[in-house]
Amino acid sequence: MSKSICASCGQHIEFPAELAGKQVACPNCGAKTLLEGPPAPTIRIPKQKDPAERETGSSPAAPLANRIIDNIEKVIVGKREEIMLTLVALLAEGHVLLEDVPGVAKTMLARALARSLGCTFKRIQCTPDLLPNDITGSSIFNPKTADFEFRPGPLFAQIVLADEINRATPRAQSALLEAMAEQKITADGVNYDLPPPFFLIATQNPIDHEGTFPLPEAQLDRFLVRLSLGYPQQESEIAMLQRLQLRHPIDDLEAVAAAPEVLECQRAVRTVHADEKVSRYIVQLIQATRDHPDLSLGGSPRASMALLHAAQSFAAVNGFDFVMPDDVKHMFAHVLGHRLILRPESRLRKKTVVRVLDEVLNAVPVPQVPAHAATR
Repeated sequence: MSKSICASCGQHIEFPAELAGKQVACPNCGAKTLLEGPPAPTIRIPKQKDPAERETGSSPAAPLANRIIDNIEKVIVGKREEIMLTLVALLAEGHVLLEDVPGVAKTMLARALARSLGCTFKRIQCTPDLLPNDITGSSIFNPKTADFEFRPGPLFAQIVLADEINRATPRAQSALLEAMAEQKITADGVNYDLPPPFFLIATQNPIDHEGTFPLPEAQLDRFLVRLSLGYPQQESEIAMLQRLQLRHPIDDLEAVAAAPEVLECQRAVRTVHADEKVSRYIVQLIQATRDHPDLSLGGSPRASMALLHAAQSFAAVNGFDFVMPDDVKHMFAHVLGHRLILRPESRLRKKTVVRVLDEVLNAVPVPQVPAHAATR
């Protein structure tokens, strides 16, 4: 016999098991009630163990990055993630494109980074009348020696800020291409090596397009990542105002690292291990952008290399000596966002590059990589 409870009077009803699920009259009050069968047996599912976490490695990049980030945060409040991504690009030997509205500390980030590293810093204010020689340098006649002497331009600094780069003409913008790709320049037929570590931070305003010259795809492809600082949170902005009451914090900012340390960390980043499954995952992601119906231009082989180096640097900055797929996913939008071109019909359908990148990440299966350093 099975038991049920009358929905009307609340009394227990005993009935044969074959009547379970049928309506019968309650013997106590006569009301129709649905007989419920015995509860299904409870299945106990054993609790799964938490997935193994990566063990931190011995890379020098993590302690250096933490020192620099903490130092820059004395000037720029509430933007730790963006500062960290800038360091990721620096240690991956890439360059950064900061695209945001005026007044959100793009220039201040470059200055604070240069002061924190103790590196030489030059700023190029891009305008339509800027010439390539104004960037690379030019030869000037010296009457004492009766010979021409080369005077280096601002591009010979270790950290260079190209402010409002899209206001420079394509001819002036082209002066940066060789430096970004090969860390050298050619002037008057002579090759000059730039002082390492060479790091270019370019800014542009995405709102005001009057009198600007959009960067060609070949130059956009040479930026490792594109970042946006955005407006600060309310509490962060209040803290910023409190710090600025007497003087600007950058005036008292001291170096916490040196150029040789940065070069050592850049070499260490290249030794961060990337399993064959991770490399295959990167190529599949890039291939998916090339085959996506909403894109007229997908990622190039340079994008594949950039994504690998960015993932290596991201893992090293976080204290790990091998790359996981999550590192690739974290850097995917920052590395690919400025390299892709939407089809015109996709723009009319309100598609965005961000949405396409999300679709690609969801479509490509993530490989299972063990959470321990693989055998090299």
